[in-house]
Amino acid sequence: MTNATLQTPSARTIPCSEPATGRSLGELVAHTPDDVRRMVAAARDAQESFAKTSFETRRSVLRHILQHVLDHADELVDLVVRDAGKTTENAMMGEIWPVVEKLRWTIAHGEKYLRAERVSSGLFLHKKATIEYVPRGVIGVICPWNYPLQNILGPVIPALMSGNASVVKVSEHVAWSAPRFARIFDEALDAHGLSRDLVQIVQGFGDVGAALVSSGVDLVVFTGSMGNGKKVVAESAKTLVPVILELGGKDPLIVCDDAELEAAAHAALNGAFIAAGQNCLAAERVLVMDGIYDRFVKRVAELARELRQDVPTDRPGQVDVGALVTPQQVEIVEHLVNDAITKGARALVGGKRPNKPGNFFEPTVLVDVKPEMAVAQEEAFGPVLSILRVKDDADAVRVANSTAYGLSCTVFSKDAARAKRIVDQVQSGSASINDFGFTYMAQELPFGGVRGSGYGRLNGREGLRACCHAKSVLSDRVALHAPAKVYPVKAHDAELFRGVLRTLYGTGLSGRVQGLKDLAGTASKLLRRR
Repeated sequence: MTNATLQTPSARTIPCSEPATGRSLGELVAHTPDDVRRMVAAARDAQESFAKTSFETRRSVLRHILQHVLDHADELVDLVVRDAGKTTENAMMGEIWPVVEKLRWTIAHGEKYLRAERVSSGLFLHKKATIEYVPRGVIGVICPWNYPLQNILGPVIPALMSGNASVVKVSEHVAWSAPRFARIFDEALDAHGLSRDLVQIVQGFGDVGAALVSSGVDLVVFTGSMGNGKKVVAESAKTLVPVILELGGKDPLIVCDDAELEAAAHAALNGAFIAAGQNCLAAERVLVMDGIYDRFVKRVAELARELRQDVPTDRPGQVDVGALVTPQQVEIVEHLVNDAITKGARALVGGKRPNKPGNFFEPTVLVDVKPEMAVAQEEAFGPVLSILRVKDDADAVRVANSTAYGLSCTVFSKDAARAKRIVDQVQSGSASINDFGFTYMAQELPFGGVRGSGYGRLNGREGLRACCHAKSVLSDRVALHAPAKVYPVKAHDAELFRGVLRTLYGTGLSGRVQGLKDLAGTASKLLRRR
């Protein structure tokens, strides 16, 4: 019932601090690569018996987790606010809500998509064909720092429902909250007499993440940047462990000239400033058509000037945009904004670091942004709303597809057919018409990207089944107990089989009739031989 024994030298520690204030939260002991291998081995031992549990047992575990999250929502939100610099509202809506919705959906629908599935046996009418969804074993999860709670629970929920164990490496930048989040799983597993080794949290740096990929896990789920995703794939190739990559995005939000202005303006603000823009689904590029451009820019600037930025814990309920998690991310955002301004863009709102402690960058509205600027090509992951002018639908599609990414897109238009035509031409893993970001919350929909935004899918049926091997089984419907004789080969066997193939697969009636003629001719030869 206890986690795997760890051997962690005290010299390896993780300093933790509040992004919004710089205040220290203390230090945590980091694990080592050897610790990771021991944890994976313990997870494998625990998973062998867990794989035999019923769906009802797994649902019961998830119900316990759901109740814990609801009962302790305020406490969990406070941890996220302090560890990640988010506002209370962003943490409640962006961390708690997606987690409890995923739990609700998985409890209600998980078994339906994981039960053995009967399919056609084709020509073999005496056989039954079944696809069985077999747990992979141990799933290694590597989390980024932008959603400390959701990034842990999101992959673990389908892993548990499908009978797997999980070893989760959290980002060192939000390490402080992870031990409390581990309690969510520990209490649920304890309550059902299951080993805590089924879900384990790994603390550490890059070497620990690399060790997890090569530790013998049966699947890696990586969420993070394109650059780090390539490193994970390179490491995974050494052992051929499969990988799901949920990488970054440079998502376009396209505002057609017939869009509902107020709805589009607020969607742009949501897309740019929720979680201070530290969101893979962030609307990093707002493409606005000529006919509505000036009015849209004016309204967005008006709304953005009203945004309040401060330490969320000092002014609860009065802060709209919090801090960035790391000082390095502030530097990235600052560099991209300054680069754009030197190349002709204008900051109508914000555009700089505020004169205060903490990892803050002002909520920024950039206009006159060009597609070739770095801020329009590279992931900013910060509170920057970049507005690009486009001429028409074709121009919007061209600009939307001009980056290396392809995670999601959004289109605002009162003409449903027009919006759908645009969506169909944008290269992305998901798309939303006349709202922002809700594709992730519709749990029946798979979530993931194309191109530089990764591959594989989370959420929905595909996300559950990604945690499994699809095992094909052909069994008797009617036991014939007659040998299928192939050897020894006899004269005219190939000719006879060719006739069978033409009869079964010939194109049109004439092709099949020719097959029957071929069979008749071969049969005549066989009779003459006798």
